[in-house]
This record gives sequence, structure tokens and C-alpha cells, in this order.
Amino acid sequence: MNTIKPCIFSFFAGAGFLDLGFETSNFKIVYVNEIFSAFMKAYRYSRERLNLPLPEYGYHEGETADVSKLVEGYLAKNLLDIVQDCRKFNDIVGFIGGPPCPDFSIGGKNRGYLGDNGKLSSAYIELICQNLPDFFLFENVKGLWRTKKHRQFFESLKIKLQTAGYILTERLINAIEYGVPQDRERIILLGFRQSYFQDLGIINSKDILGLTFPWNNQILYSKDKVFTYPWSQCEPFRENSIISCPDGIPQELTVEYWFRKNRVLSHPNSEHYFQPRAGITKFVSIPEGDASKKSFKRLHRWRYSPTACYGNNEVHLHPYKIRRISVAEALAIQSLPTNFVLPENMSLTNMFKTIGNGVPYLASKALAESILDFLVRIEKYHNKQINSKLLGLFNKTII
Repeated sequence: MNTIKPCIFSFFAGAGFLDLGFETSNFKIVYVNEIFSAFMKAYRYSRERLNLPLPEYGYHEGETADVSKLVEGYLAKNLLDIVQDCRKFNDIVGFIGGPPCPDFSIGGKNRGYLGDNGKLSSAYIELICQNLPDFFLFENVKGLWRTKKHRQFFESLKIKLQTAGYILTERLINAIEYGVPQDRERIILLGFRQSYFQDLGIINSKDILGLTFPWNNQILYSKDKVFTYPWSQCEPFRENSIISCPDGIPQELTVEYWFRKNRVLSHPNSEHYFQPRAGITKFVSIPEGDASKKSFKRLHRWRYSPTACYGNNEVHLHPYKIRRISVAEALAIQSLPTNFVLPENMSLTNMFKTIGNGVPYLASKALAESILDFLVRIEKYHNKQINSKLLGLFNKTII
């Protein structure tokens, strides 16, 4: 029976999609940081509806949650005090967060580490190095990892973390691997403090390296195979048409499957969608499944969605209705539970922005469970070593 329940400090929390995956995987969220007030309100509202406990050290928003200001001065000391207090009562402390990523996105601002958002990645790494949690998760767009001009910055962050005593592992994940109906690649960097292993008596680097991180354990659909299925292609748009699911594809990765699963038409956010500003001619002219352009992509009901990104004039249209997708439908594409709801007084712009920024729930849950599996394996290894030593001492006493 697993008794590990690590404590989590969450940064750049948004509406809490990443956190929810950890909360439902036996982690305890104790500190929540989000600079944007509207997102923090959505986070608190959703947790109240889901009947989840309040974070022990509270919600931190506005200037007090600006990570770039937390790096030095009073706010940094305050966070350090909180982390140290948490350690008095908990064995394992982790940091999780995905700093805003437009400055590393090919389709975004692409200003790199010098951009306002790019600087937040450095600030988050500084917070980790100052507070030394037992482990951390860093999430960002693939451009930070794959684009040559950003990769050097990414490598410099890793050097800082290794110098601070972290053993690192990274992977370019795709949300579709974990059952999310969406083609969404993100780089995940995980770090485990070397002294955490040493405290458990795992001293040799050979032993630590032998405890390989289980990146593949939670994968349901291999990237090598999932895109080779005979997915439906473009076909003429017909309002309220009925098309049966074709054979030979995993239906549970399709937009329509999730619309039905989450009962999007009766969801509290079902009526929250942008109305066209000028006519509907363009809405009707785009075939179902045509996602070839940057904007005005029409989803196909029997295919996965392109990356949920609803800013920068990127418009995703409903497969068989003359409108954009609703907030309820966007939440379904991000694989949120049916009972996850955003507050109705939140602006549509902020609703879609926080949805697009979030880590898909099933991906976050898979990452959380992989980390927990790893921590449990370390504990078992530690206990096995102790039992082996005790048995050796016992045998010597008998002799």
C-alpha cells in the first residue's frame, strides 16, 4: 500500500489543469502561485466545485505571485520560510510549473530568454535552486527544446540545476500519448535532488542511474503508431450532419468521443463561445477537418484536435455547427473531467486563454503518476537495502 503523499508548490498555476493531475494522484497541493487574478479566481472556483481542499499555505496572486520578484528580497525569504516549514511535517516537497511560453513558441513572440515571459523561466529555475525541493517539474513549448537559438538557453538552465545538485531527465511528450484528443507536444524537464537519494542511502551514481525514470509506463498510444491510423480527412461542411465513426481508429482519441463523454451540450460552459463579428460565410466555407491554416481551423469529429491554442487570432471551428467551439468543448479537448467548470462571469478571452495555456489533464495525471511510481520505487529500494543490512547483522549475531 503506497503511503507516500508528496507536497506540491505550484507556480504559474493558471486554472490548475497541471495541479489537478497531481491532486488526483495522491499529491497534496500546499502552495499556489498565479500572477493573473482572473486565472486565480478560476482556479479557486473550480476547486470549490470539485470539493478539493484548500492549499495549506494559501493562494498567492498579483505582485506577491510574480516569480521574477520572488527571486530576491523579502518575498524570496518568505517562500524559503514556507518551504522549510513544510519540510518539518512532510518527507517530500516538489515544485511544479510551466512558465508562460510565447517567447519560445514558433507561432508566438519568439523573443527567447530576453522576452518578459522568457525571463520567467530563468526566475523559476532560480527559485528551484534557492529552495531546493526534492524534485521539480518544468513544462514548456517544444520550441525551447528544439529551436537552435533557444536550445542554448535551455541547456544553460540545466547546467544551473545540475550545479545546484539535481539529477535531470527530460522528454518531449505528446498529450495524445496519454489519451488526450489533441496533437500537443511539450518539453518536460524533471529534476531530483541528489541529496534526496543520498539521504536514503543511495550513494553510488550507478545505483541512481539504475533507477531509470519510468517515462513510458503511463503511455497508452505510442507516438510512432498513433498517427498511422486511417484518420478521417477533410470533407464538405454540413451543418448538424451525422457521420458514423469509421473503423480502424481509436475512437477515444476523437473530438466527438470527448464531446459526448463530457456532455458538452449540457455543461455549464456550453453557451460560452465567441459570436462571429461579421457574417457566417467564412464559417460555412471551411470543410470539416481542414486544419491546414493558422486560423479558422475546422475540427473533424472523428479525429483528434490540433494543439489547443486559442490566442493570436487562432480560431477553431465546431465540426458540424456554424460557430467556434465552446468553452465546454475546449475543456473536453483538454481532457478535463466533466465536472470541471470555469466561472460564468469570467471573460471569454480569459476562459480560452487559460484553457489554451493549461497542461491537458490526462497528460498531467500521467506525469504525476510516473513521478509517484519513481518515488515509491526509490523508497522500496531504500527499504530493501535496510532489510538486507539488518538481515546481515542478524546473521552475524546468530553466528
